Amino acid sequence: MSQSEPSTAKRKLSLLAACLGFVVVILDVSVVNVATDALSKDFGGSLSGLEWVINGYTLTFAAFLLSTGALGDRFDPKRIYQVGFALFAVASFACGASTTLVALIISRVIQGLGAAMIVPSSLSIVNKSFPDATERAKAVSLWAAAGGLALALGPVVGGVLIDQLGWRSIFFVNVPIAIIGIWLTQVNAPGTVRDPQAPRRSFDVLGQVLAVVALGTFTAAIIEANGKGWGSSVVVTCLAVFVVATIAFLVAEKKSSDPMLPLHLFGRKAFTSTSLIGVLVNFAFYGLIFVFSLFFQTAWSYSPIVAGLAFLPMTATIMIANLACGPLARRYGARTVLMTGSTLAAVGYLATLPAVNSGSYVAIIAQFLVAGFGIGLVVPAMTNAMLSAVDSGNIGIASGVLNASRQLGGLIGVAVMGLIVGHADADTFTSGLQSALGWAVAALVLCILLSAFGIHRATKAKATTAPTPAKTPVPAK
Repeated sequence: MSQSEPSTAKRKLSLLAACLGFVVVILDVSVVNVATDALSKDFGGSLSGLEWVINGYTLTFAAFLLSTGALGDRFDPKRIYQVGFALFAVASFACGASTTLVALIISRVIQGLGAAMIVPSSLSIVNKSFPDATERAKAVSLWAAAGGLALALGPVVGGVLIDQLGWRSIFFVNVPIAIIGIWLTQVNAPGTVRDPQAPRRSFDVLGQVLAVVALGTFTAAIIEANGKGWGSSVVVTCLAVFVVATIAFLVAEKKSSDPMLPLHLFGRKAFTSTSLIGVLVNFAFYGLIFVFSLFFQTAWSYSPIVAGLAFLPMTATIMIANLACGPLARRYGARTVLMTGSTLAAVGYLATLPAVNSGSYVAIIAQFLVAGFGIGLVVPAMTNAMLSAVDSGNIGIASGVLNASRQLGGLIGVAVMGLIVGHADADTFTSGLQSALGWAVAALVLCILLSAFGIHRATKAKATTAPTPAKTPVPAK
């Protein structure tokens, strides 16, 4: 056996470890949607409580995503990945063991923090494990595909586990996966020896605190407005704190020598446009996943597993479109692909509006396929357009901003569409769903306009559509 063979095996196992972390993070973004009915029956919670179960996770995931990259720079991505995976596992166990809705929400918040530590550090592990550019491109593609697979199978896996083992199993299953992932990382992933002369990124404590306060109060205002009304003291107070915290955050980031969010990047039209597209696309997609999951189980009386399977055609076409996007973007440019994908998604959701009255899944499956293919084209093209809008020294930051904007969009989508549906029962749910579809279509129309006027016509796909950090630490020997 040659000396290169163990090294190759270690690289593959390191990639597997990174993929495991990414998979469980993406799974837990969508898998809980299928559990909403079971959670409601177990805890008797309100719709706002169910929204907090989903958004408590997304909130901390989005809020800490930019800062956790800095932690990897300071303390080694391998170490941060393992700590994040361990925190995720402990929080997952706490979710499964929760006896009250409040305990579940708190555990989901901690789970989101672990997820924020996992994602950027997992990509850094892939980058260091594959120093050759060609091999790294393939590895990153597999890493991204693992996330796409998790997105596609999330509702199905959740449905099967809930039907067979109960809702707690969707959290308990993360624990053995985390143990395997941590062990594989420890044995196979390269460590980092920092150059003592290299600059060390600081942790923007003030910016991070203000970001959490702003996102948290904004989310609370939207969710609580559903039950308390926009004029309630709680909602008004949350909105006021949100405005103050947002202004303070912008001032702090402008004055900071090493901000978590460099504001000057938003002076570039393509950067700003793709950030907004990330918010709008996830607003439409995850908001509707949440509402349709409730609709299938409330209005159409689907079991969790059937509700999960109902999403499979859409999510499967997302994966197919992800694969098709690369060649299309290289030939026609990211701008054209973005406009095409946003248009297809908007048309698919628009055509779903009258079909939900039929009471038949067959009447909406074609629309799901069209919408899914459109969403699948938008996400990789959006990533390429974002990375093309910045210089190589800011690629890591651009990737973090795009991921954070997408998570923020999903958070707002679940909150707003939950507010639109309100306290609808089985008889009135359809009208609420149609309103939510209308909002999703409006968001996608804005994506079309942002693509047309904010993305340069000549933006072409790069050789790899995934980000690679500007600085690669020296692997430990």
